Amino acid sequence: MSDLAVAFIVFNRPEVTRLSFARIREAKPSRLFLISDAARVDRPGESELVNECRRIVQDIDWDCETHRHYADQNMGCALRISSGITAAFEKVERLVVIEDDCVADPSFFDYCGALLERYHDNQRILAISGSEFQGGRRRCPESYYFSRYPHCWGWATWRRSWQHFDLGLESWPAFRDAGGMRQVFPRPSYADLRAATYWTRIFDRCHAGQIDSWAYPWTLSCWLRQGLTAIPVRNLVSNVGYGPEATHTNRQIHGLGQPAVDLGPIRHPNRLIRNAAADSFTESMVFSGTRGINLRRLPHSFRKRWSRWIGRSAA
Repeated sequence: MSDLAVAFIVFNRPEVTRLSFARIREAKPSRLFLISDAARVDRPGESELVNECRRIVQDIDWDCETHRHYADQNMGCALRISSGITAAFEKVERLVVIEDDCVADPSFFDYCGALLERYHDNQRILAISGSEFQGGRRRCPESYYFSRYPHCWGWATWRRSWQHFDLGLESWPAFRDAGGMRQVFPRPSYADLRAATYWTRIFDRCHAGQIDSWAYPWTLSCWLRQGLTAIPVRNLVSNVGYGPEATHTNRQIHGLGQPAVDLGPIRHPNRLIRNAAADSFTESMVFSGTRGINLRRLPHSFRKRWSRWIGRSAA
């Protein structure tokens, strides 16, 4: 039996829930937190799907301490998932988190367990991801590298990290207005300006309540502390949830949706340093590079601020 605590998030897709839960059953975690939102009142037939998903995860045939966090009324993606994770951290210090459309290779659980132990007291490492989006490029000879991006298709973290999570992004306006995004994207280049523009718009919309996401606030929480995420050199989690029923992943983009493969024996890096080349590739191929951002349409005050910064940086 694996001495791991796993949070499994389910909702309204029985087929992918079965696939993902089968891998969790194989791993046999010692603690399991089941998180489920309630059906939306304006979606006919959704309550039956929600109940079917909850029935699937009742099939626990190993020695396991189980906690169920099932909503009676629909809470929405951001609040349901984040509050479920928070509730789990009231009972454990380390947690692996898997959503219903993420199917993990068995080595994912060993990888998470090893890194949760190794970096338990390291305040620079805030999260562990099971996904990599490098299009087959191996970024280092070790089993994983460090990134600014806390990818959340199968991931793990500690209570010490999650305590900084801020769903409402209360710190965002002050961070933004103080030029905080220049700390995240410091190069005087088009790529960094495009990235800063992209993420500024996302965080602005999240702060205004226009995006129902917990993952974007989690990203900002990590960036505010200049935290690092461990990323495997092989993809350990496959997202099988693409399609019209998905909340966010209803279209495929480069590097996403790769099959999950075995990581092999774990080789740890000797240095805790961010892999800038990998992050640039991720930003370009997964995030801001996939959106058509017209910098000339930015507000004049924003462009003026960035022009002054680029001029200073180039001097």
